[in-house]
Amino acid sequence: MADNKRIQRPERGISLRAFVPNAVTALALCVGLSGVRFAFMENWVLAAGAVVLAGILDGLDGRIARLLNAQSRFGAELDSLSDVIAFGVTPALVMFFWSLQHMPQFGWVISLTMAVGCALRLARFNAQIDDEDQPHKSAGFLTGIPAPVAAGLVMLPLYLWVITEQELFRNYFVVGPWIVLIAFLMISNTATFSWSSLRLRKNIRLEALAGFALLGVALINNPWITLSAISIAYIVLIPFSIRSYAKVKRQRAMEFAEKNDALRSSDKV
Repeated sequence: MADNKRIQRPERGISLRAFVPNAVTALALCVGLSGVRFAFMENWVLAAGAVVLAGILDGLDGRIARLLNAQSRFGAELDSLSDVIAFGVTPALVMFFWSLQHMPQFGWVISLTMAVGCALRLARFNAQIDDEDQPHKSAGFLTGIPAPVAAGLVMLPLYLWVITEQELFRNYFVVGPWIVLIAFLMISNTATFSWSSLRLRKNIRLEALAGFALLGVALINNPWITLSAISIAYIVLIPFSIRSYAKVKRQRAMEFAEKNDALRSSDKV
């Protein structure tokens, strides 16, 4: 009988399994936005630390979602909104209050390039998420600098200022161009390394594991020197990522040409 059948209703709300990664994403948003409060209080160490901690939490939420098989469209949208606030708006305000508020006329405009660049990057990512033709992604590379990485990089002058106490790093003639450069790299088509594009040889995996552990210890004991070193190393690696992707692109072009030649030969036969 039809009345004996239960009517299947669509599931509403968030499943318990999806709650954990989404809670981590919301926590990342709150921690990142707390950096603005610390900037108002002129506690620059905590302001930068809040953004860095938000970046760590942002790296965890996706991995937790995949581990629990809890990926969802809701989580993807929440993650993007969180990223814009934590890694676009917050660094823009922190760097403005720390340095660019003293820049005549254009300080606020330059600060906004970080927030706008982050929003444009994430809008592009969301628009292309279902596209099959993504050359960088299919080769294991990213397009431009990820938002959490950009947020960490843009505060490099602040890290160096904390370490050296040199006002040169706080000068808006240094900070302004640096923010514009990072914002441009976020929305550029530059191929950058992702975790999937990095391959470790079998004979150095234990050494890499030890190095990662030592990096964690250094981050706890000397956070600003370590963050500065990581930031500089990332920038230095960008030309190598461009060259590596160009090599992959050439190999694919050769394989495509060989396949076409084989098809032409078979057609002639």
